[in-house]
Amino acid sequence: MNTITKPNRIALVTGASRGIGRSHALQLAARGVDVVITYINGEDAAAAVVRQIEALGRRAVALRLDVGAAGTFAAFADTLRAALKATWGRERFDYLVNNAGGGVNATVADTTEEQFDLMINTHLKGTFFLTQKLAPLVEDRGRIVNTSSGLTRFTFNGYGAYAAAKGGVEILTRYMALELGARGISVNVVAPGPTETDFGGGAVRDNAALKAQMAGMSALGRTAGADDIGGVVAALLTGDAGWITGQRIEASGGLLL
Repeated sequence: MNTITKPNRIALVTGASRGIGRSHALQLAARGVDVVITYINGEDAAAAVVRQIEALGRRAVALRLDVGAAGTFAAFADTLRAALKATWGRERFDYLVNNAGGGVNATVADTTEEQFDLMINTHLKGTFFLTQKLAPLVEDRGRIVNTSSGLTRFTFNGYGAYAAAKGGVEILTRYMALELGARGISVNVVAPGPTETDFGGGAVRDNAALKAQMAGMSALGRTAGADDIGGVVAALLTGDAGWITGQRIEASGGLLL
């Protein structure tokens, strides 16, 4: 009897050379998914993630991408097509994780136009136009996860521009889910709470007083590690969650309930 072998699933995770993105990539690999990771700086760190994925028995490729430079996305899509063909003999991939980004800590009064534009270009415009360019390469019945922040629900001084951009991502996610639903593609957005990474200069990770304060506000009594968020995204992509779409999933440990 001839058996039909299903092709390996492939995920693209932006900003996966470190932090939460790295956890996304490694947790997906641990669940049997091959991974394309992107990075903007730190080619050596990206190469190290590729080696870790390969050590888990999966294939991986690292490609450079600046998610704040929408004018480069068409060329990136061509580069991705070439990588998919060369590495997997495929034209499409299964899962897209829009993760890359950074923050600005400045009050509304002190935020510069340059800082504001950086947040919009990186998070909202980047997610919009990168998905626009890559959606034709996502398999029908594939899955997309965008990244927001718990700061769209609760507020702390200094994150107005960042949170406003992420709020736009949450609304955009619903429209993506509606428009891509005809192809069976689910689109959801994950909103992490305080996480021990180098985001914001590593404040939650390295500032013991801030970490204790955030933990005290959480129903689960601690702040998150990168793997807490990576596990949520990996479960959404590889688990029996295909009927969930257009939803905001907050992964904050129950902060400020």
